[in-house]
Amino acid sequence: MASSHTLISSATTSTPYCHHDSLYKKPDPFSSNIQITTTTHKLQSQWLGITKLPLNYSNTRTFPPKTRPIAATISFSLPTANPERVSSSDKVPQWSLKAIKSFAMGELEARKLKFSTTGTEAILMGILVEGTNRASKLLRADGFTLMKVREEAIKLIGKPDYFFFSPEHPPLTESAQKALDWAVDEKLKSGDGGEITTCHLLLGVWSEKEGAGYKIMNTLGFNDEKAQQLHSLISKPGFIED
Repeated sequence: MASSHTLISSATTSTPYCHHDSLYKKPDPFSSNIQITTTTHKLQSQWLGITKLPLNYSNTRTFPPKTRPIAATISFSLPTANPERVSSSDKVPQWSLKAIKSFAMGELEARKLKFSTTGTEAILMGILVEGTNRASKLLRADGFTLMKVREEAIKLIGKPDYFFFSPEHPPLTESAQKALDWAVDEKLKSGDGGEITTCHLLLGVWSEKEGAGYKIMNTLGFNDEKAQQLHSLISKPGFIED
């Protein structure tokens, strides 16, 4: 009887572990070093053979954004081609905040349309986008809208290239720079210490007969008579941006 007990005990201790048990070892509760073994899945294909993938594998792919974020930077002054024209003056005319914002919105519109430069057409759109200035109110009263100006700008300049990305500050065209300088010079002529407003900016766009902004304004019904009325308004002493 004793020999049979010995035989059973011997058979039990000699039984090998199954395949799954070989992948996991029970940790010793009295040991401070516990190791965990991770397994891998196997994918088999008749073309690719066997591929091992980790447990944390994910087939979720990340794609870059289709469009680049657009940001506008607003400065406290507008560029002038001849800084000396105002440095010698005792009272340097300052641009109104609405005029500065209109210019910044014009740059943003040029980037939206993927234009390589900021022209008089972009300045015109910026005045309309700002929306609260007196020049934009006069334009809207005459039937001007942002969509109409955009359509006319694309007709003149051409459809945007969707594979082209405008710089953060598209450089001014010659006509746009002259429009800004005209507004500064006109304010200096008045001798008034007030600000250069969006009305000055709009008339500067109108003064550039070869610019796209003038052509768009003329197409949409603006004329010299309306320009003269606006000029008389800004020439009044104490005129300010509302």
